[in-house]
Formats: sequence, C-alpha cells, structure tokens
Amino acid sequence: MRRFGTQGPVNPQEHYVVSRTAEIADYIRRVEEGKYIVLFAPRQTGKTTFFQAALETLIEPNQTESFSKLTYFPIQLNFDIYKNLDLTTFYGHLYEQIHEKIETVFQKRGDVPSEDFRRFLENTTLTDHLSMLSFYKQFANYLDTEFDGQQFVLVIDEFDGIPQVAVSDFLHTLRHIYISGKPRCPHSVGIVGVKSIAQLNYDRSISPFNIQDEFHLPNFTLEQVQELLGLYTDEVGQAFVPNVIASIHKQTAGQPVLVNRFAQILTEELDIPKTETISMAHFTEAHAQLLKEDNVNLTHLLTNIRKDRRYETLLMRIMERDEGVDFNLHNDLINELATYGVIARGQDGMCEIMNPIYLYCILQAFKPVVNGLEDEYLSQIDNKDFLDYLTPAGHIEMDALLDNFRDFIARAGFKILQVPDTPQESVGRHLLLAYLDQFVKIIGGFMHIEVQTGRGRMDIIITHNQQKYIVETKIWRGDNRYQAGKKQLASYLKTEGIKTGYYVVFDHREQPEPRVETETLEGLKIRSYVIPVIQEMPSGVPNSGGTL
Repeated sequence: MRRFGTQGPVNPQEHYVVSRTAEIADYIRRVEEGKYIVLFAPRQTGKTTFFQAALETLIEPNQTESFSKLTYFPIQLNFDIYKNLDLTTFYGHLYEQIHEKIETVFQKRGDVPSEDFRRFLENTTLTDHLSMLSFYKQFANYLDTEFDGQQFVLVIDEFDGIPQVAVSDFLHTLRHIYISGKPRCPHSVGIVGVKSIAQLNYDRSISPFNIQDEFHLPNFTLEQVQELLGLYTDEVGQAFVPNVIASIHKQTAGQPVLVNRFAQILTEELDIPKTETISMAHFTEAHAQLLKEDNVNLTHLLTNIRKDRRYETLLMRIMERDEGVDFNLHNDLINELATYGVIARGQDGMCEIMNPIYLYCILQAFKPVVNGLEDEYLSQIDNKDFLDYLTPAGHIEMDALLDNFRDFIARAGFKILQVPDTPQESVGRHLLLAYLDQFVKIIGGFMHIEVQTGRGRMDIIITHNQQKYIVETKIWRGDNRYQAGKKQLASYLKTEGIKTGYYVVFDHREQPEPRVETETLEGLKIRSYVIPVIQEMPSGVPNSGGTL
C-alpha cells in the first residue's frame, strides 16, 4: 500500500502524489519555446518532485513513438553537494553526473547508442566553463545526426549549491548559449533552488542570467488536496468528511509537506479503524499533534526566524498592522523571510504569513517561556481556579474567563511592560495567548490560530468538549475599524456555524477608552472588550521589556 510522503521527493509507486497536470503543461510549453527558466522557492515545497514528474513526460516515449523520433533529451542534475569544491573538482564531478544521467535516459528508453557516441561520452573531460561549452556543441551534433535532432533539456536542482568560484562563469556560459539563437544546446534550461541568483553573491557588476523566465510552483489548491486524499480513499476505502479536507487546506494553505504530514497522522498514527470515516474530531486530534511535534518543516521555520532578532519585530509588525507591510523584496529582511517560506506576497501586494500553522508557531516561538505574571492570572480575592470557568456540563464560561483577563491586565498595570523580550505593541496579545494557553492545558482543550495572514487580525480558536470558541483580537486603530471588526467576526462566525464570538481589542493610546459590550449582530452574539494597555511605567522603575 502506498503512503503519504514527507521525507524528500515522492513518487507514484510508493506515495500518493498530486498530478500537477496544469503546472506540468505550463512547464512543457516553456520547454517547447526554448525558455531558460528559474524556480526559486523554500525547501519542502515539492520542487524536486515536480521536475522529476515533468521530465518523465519528456523521457518516456508513447506507444506510437520510437526513440529516434522523440523530441527532447532531458536530464536532471543536482548541485547539493558541490558548494565547497574547487573549480576543477566541481567540473569533474559535474561531468560524471551528466554522463550518468545520459546513460539513465538510454536505459529508460531501451535504446543502445552507437559506439562512436559512447566513445565521445567516455573520453570527454570537463575542467571549466569553456570545456563545458565545447561539450554541449559536440553533444548537439550527436543528437542531430544520431537521434533525429532531439533537443537537450537540462534541469539543475539545488543550484545554490554551486561553488562560489564557479557561479559567474557558469551562468555567463548559459547566457552565451541562449543569446546565440536557435538551434542551441541546451535547448531549455531549468535552474531550481532556494536562493535566487541575486542572492548567490556572484560578480555584481552585471547580471549573468538576465535572460531568465521565472516559473512559479504554487502550493496545493483545495482541489489538489482533495485529489491527494482521494487517491488514499480510492485505494483503501476510508473516506474523509469534506470539512476535514477543507480544514487541512485552510490550516496549511496547501503547503505540500504540511498537507502530507496531516494525512500521515490521520491515516497512520491515530489508529482510526479503516471502516470509520475520518471526522472533524480526528482532524482536531491530528492538528494538536502536528502543532506540538518537532517535525522537520516546523523546525526549519523556527530555526530560520530565530537567526536575526529583527525578524521578530518585522513579523510582529505584519501581524499587528491592519494596513500591512509592503512586500518589498529589495528589503533584505523581507527577502530573507520570503526565501525561508515564512511570508509571501498577498493579493494586495502586502506581506502575509504563509499559513495559520506558521503563524501559531511564530507566536509560540516569540512568547516568553515565563512572563513573570503567571501568578497574577487569577484574583486572590475571589479565590477562583481556572477549572471554575467550566460549567458542570463541561462548557467554557468565556464571558467570565475574558472578564478575568481584562481584570488581570488592570491588576498587572505597568508590570506588563516588564515582560521580557516582547515588543510593547505585541504584549497584550502575547499575554492573552499565554493566559488562554495555560487555561486550555489545564482543562484538556486545544487552541490554535485560524487566520492565515496575521494582517491586524488574529483569531484564536479554542476547542473543548466538542465545542468551539472563537476569540478575535486586534489593536485599536480607531472606532471605524473597531466596528468593522465586529462585522468581520460575525461573518466568520456564520461560516463556522457558531452563535457567539468574542472580540478583544488592545488600546495603546495615552487616553484609552475601556469598553465591555455585548450586542446582537446579524442574529449572533458578539461580546467585545477594549482593554487599555499601559504605555509608561512610573519613574524609577526599570523597564526590561522590548519596544518597537
């Protein structure tokens, strides 16, 4: 039986694989046009898998074709282990790989090349970019005379592993071949990696590859997630409730590894009987496991965002500001976070966090392990425990729970500005997240983030005893946005089929206006809080907190 793959490239023999039909057709069209394309995207987005599948369509003849009548001769190289090689060693190993891949194409096609061609392959040596250029010219002659003019298609994966000493001349050579006109060899080139050519620090006097055609490989669409999980259902017979599929796509935004990891947990690790339909209760359990685990994708995310303390300030600014932050790749921090796959360009040209799972992990990563205020969460006067906010039926008394949070912020006063390593504008949300997180752990519930972008709005979802509670949070940006936020929450509640929602707005003004309002909007109950967040500490009190 096949399984869902999360470790390296996947293949249809061992794994369930999205067909990517439209994307492959787009790539083949560019090959036909002789484009030299580039695809730079974060790790674990399916780049290698995609090009393996795309090149297979060029390698394998159909039932009506003979090898000699095929149009293309494609090979895929990988530069992942070349970074620290000297120039001579790099080109020597490069040719070994080229030779091996050419032989693989012959084997797959069941063809035996001529002895003359074999001698050419055996006797060729690459030492630099000029010998590489000479090889391509001679290879083109053999393709023309022996194989009816097949066009050489080259894809280079992990291109950012190329040695620094080689990158400029290597790219200039490809550019020279391209501008020389058709026919050319290679006919089409694909350069694939994480870092863009501009980030490889080559000779910056002139771009050696200004002929590039940019190719984009998007995350899975909802339809592709349905296709992927449908392959499992067709093979095993176990179905998914439609909301489960939609929720997987919503939480991952179609990020391939996260989608497959969700599916792995649901189909392999939760021990759900194969005769039982996978339900939203199962999804919630899998979601909780994924957020708590140390999988490679999330580890890479957290490692990358901790590389530079300025990333926290930028990410918090993206999450706090309704107006957004311009997705400007000329800004080094934005460029780096986009390279790591943390942020992307939204439809309006602003920065967006890639998916709700990443947003939750970012908030958890920057949340202080100890904020110093845990002992003040609960009032000493009424002697309440967190368990007192559960009804006898096991439902959460959210009004009372959030009333207590409002009172806690008032009790803490200037101490909230002493929460370590927390930007001032973020401290209210950090404390709410920490407060609810502690509550949820005590009652045995589950909490996650729902909204993908983080653009000013953050929806905290608490699930307990098969009930869902939605708390939307914002920063005060004026009464118009405050009122608009209520309508936004009401619209979201309708999509979730929930009758009551909670709206918490943190007011950082010098003269805040605290509010608690309960109103009915479009038949739904909205309980709103405007909570003042103190701006200054009394003189003489040291401030150990951060500032924006």
